[in-house]
Amino acid sequence: MHRGPLLRLYLLLAHGFPLIAGTLLRKRLKRGKEHPDRWPEKLGQSLAPRPDGPLIWFNAVGLGEVMSLRGLITRMAALHPQVQFLVTSTTAASADVFAKNLPPRTIHQFLPIDAPGYRRRFLQHFQPDLCIWAEQDIWPGFISDLAKRNVPQAVIAARMDAKALQNRQKFSALYRDIYRPMRLITAQDDKTAQHLRALGGRDVAVTGSLKPAAPALSYDPNSLATLETALAGRTVWATAPSHAEDEAVACEAHALLRETDPTALLIIAPRFPNRDDIAENAKRRSKVELPAAEDPIWICDTFGELGLVYRLAKLVLVGGTFSDIEGHNPWEAAILRAAIVHGPRTANFTDDFAALHAAQAAQQVDTAAALADVLRSEQPAKLSQNAQAAIATAAARTDDLAQQLLDLLKGANG
Repeated sequence: MHRGPLLRLYLLLAHGFPLIAGTLLRKRLKRGKEHPDRWPEKLGQSLAPRPDGPLIWFNAVGLGEVMSLRGLITRMAALHPQVQFLVTSTTAASADVFAKNLPPRTIHQFLPIDAPGYRRRFLQHFQPDLCIWAEQDIWPGFISDLAKRNVPQAVIAARMDAKALQNRQKFSALYRDIYRPMRLITAQDDKTAQHLRALGGRDVAVTGSLKPAAPALSYDPNSLATLETALAGRTVWATAPSHAEDEAVACEAHALLRETDPTALLIIAPRFPNRDDIAENAKRRSKVELPAAEDPIWICDTFGELGLVYRLAKLVLVGGTFSDIEGHNPWEAAILRAAIVHGPRTANFTDDFAALHAAQAAQQVDTAAALADVLRSEQPAKLSQNAQAAIATAAARTDDLAQQLLDLLKGANG
């Protein structure tokens, strides 16, 4: 692997990371930002046992990125029954939710800080046969060490907007070195592909998002059965994962809906469950409270239960689309046949929402009145049906990508 001046400087500075790592992790631990038992993994310590057989390592930064890998891993596992999978990420939330939705033969670890000693312990322990960097999270030290070990690497489903490109171009020589060892590079959209090529990426293919090919979110069957019985005959819809701005629009629309459908129920599933500023008199899942027939709103404020919410709701107002959050993943709800409605702010998932709109499988609403009109119409059923065609198209692309990645493993092994 070529090591230009910027990469050599980064690798030199990385020797100093342990001087601040312990202090930083302890501060984050006190603020609840680190897993209370597993944070030593970020120092390359207390690692899980390495599974037997060929090991494919995926890395993604957080919850959304990790969850999007499930469909790809499931396909690769079916194609190659001997392969084991390791997924790393950095956020505590990603570990908690992923643990409830693990693909076949998959373990999760936190990615160690990109310092020489931590990298060495991690790589010597797991000895991956293939490394796959997903979306945006790539680390020069690990890439350099893997290249020295002749471990094939790939970047998949990359996302990079114009601002990110501008920031990276200041270190373009570093990124040329980072992308040079990659045996395969794929992007979610044409603009990202152009940006990757500008930074030295070669033969970049556009394969779209992995999110619509992911398996359905998990759920507790007993809870679903109980709630379906309690809500039988009612119009149930949701806003999720929600923020205050989404909730304000949803509550106003719900009041309008109940003028003609007085039994309707709105489920609010907040992105951050530990909030007490939502519909003060509403019953809460965290208190093991079921919605009664007269309750207009129910708050599902427990983490990792969107699979339950989306199975109950005929329509979902995607959270973050009325604020500077700029949207959350719409595919998780669409996969479970909930109709997708969203506000005007979707910058975090521009291409995902564009794909849904191209399939006539999502509806933008700018006001509570417009949202209430959709809820009272026959449109939700049509949106849900059309989404299934878009999901099938994405699944076919993911099938192809799974085979390409396994071909890299096959080439590495002989």
